Amino acid sequence: MKQCLLCEESLSYQLSLQELFLMKREKEWLCESCRIRFEKVGNEVCSSCCKKGQKGMCEDCTTWKKNGKEVCHRALYYYNEEMKDYFRRYKFQGDQLLGYLFAKEIYLELKKYKGYSIVPIPLSQERKEKRGFNQVTAMLDFANLPYCQLLKKRDTQAQSQKNRKERLELKQSFDLINHQTDLSDLKIILVDDIYTTGATIERAKEILNGKGVKEIKSFSLAR
Repeated sequence: MKQCLLCEESLSYQLSLQELFLMKREKEWLCESCRIRFEKVGNEVCSSCCKKGQKGMCEDCTTWKKNGKEVCHRALYYYNEEMKDYFRRYKFQGDQLLGYLFAKEIYLELKKYKGYSIVPIPLSQERKEKRGFNQVTAMLDFANLPYCQLLKKRDTQAQSQKNRKERLELKQSFDLINHQTDLSDLKIILVDDIYTTGATIERAKEILNGKGVKEIKSFSLAR
C-alpha cells in the first residue's frame, strides 16, 4: 500500500514496484489532509512576483524596476508554516524523496514556457557537498524536465541565515560555467525553490544578461 510521503498515512490505491522505481508523475504522493495545509498562490498578489496580499506591483518589484530590472516571476505556493516545515525536512534534513511531492505541478507549470531553456539556481560546491544534493535540480529531475546548468555559485553565507536588508544587498555570487558560451539566442526561465526578495534571481539575471540573454523569466515552488 502506498503511503503519503509527509505523514505516512496510507493512500487509496496500490503502488507497484515498477511505479516506485519509475516515480510516475500521474500518481499522487501526498494525502488530501496534508495537501490542504499548503496554500496555493491566489489572485490578490503582486503582478510581477506573486507576493501575497498586493494590488498591482509590490514594494520590492517597484524598487527593482526603479533600478532598471523587470521582475517576471511565477510561484505555485505561499511560504506558510507547512511549506517551511516541508523545506526543513527536504533541504536541511536531507529527505530527498520529498522533492517528488510537487513534481506534477512543477512539470505542468514549466511546460507552459514553450521555447524557454530551464536554468536552475545552483548551490555552491561547499553547500552541495554538505547537503548531498541540489534541491532545485532534484525537483526538476523528479518532474522529468530537461534543464541547462549554465551557472555556478561561489561559497557565500546561506540566504536562510540573512535578514531582509542583507538579502536585498546581496553581492554577485554567480559565475558562468563556460565563459565562452554565447547565450544571445536563448530565452531562459530561472528556477529556484523559494523566492523571497528576488535578489538571488536578479543577480543570476545580471550574469545571463551580460552574455546577451534578452528574455529571462523566473519560477519557484514557494513565494
